[in-house]
Amino acid sequence: MTSSCETERSRGWYLERVLFAMAGTVSLVGGLLALLFSPWFALLPVLAGVNQWLFVVVGACPASYLLSRVTSLKPAAGVNR
Repeated sequence: MTSSCETERSRGWYLERVLFAMAGTVSLVGGLLALLFSPWFALLPVLAGVNQWLFVVVGACPASYLLSRVTSLKPAAGVNR
């Protein structure tokens, strides 16, 4: 018998999980660059946050459109956007 955790891993990552990972990476890198080089890099986490809110409010963001067109990632709910 397979557990739900094993079947989740075998299917791969969903679009939302990849978007969350990208936003976290952009936020961390932007914060680090702002601390080390220029405060202007603090705009990167701001842009990541705007994209996250777009996804919450509208159901899609530029990154989700790009990822769904370029890769075979699908939304977790199976809704086509």
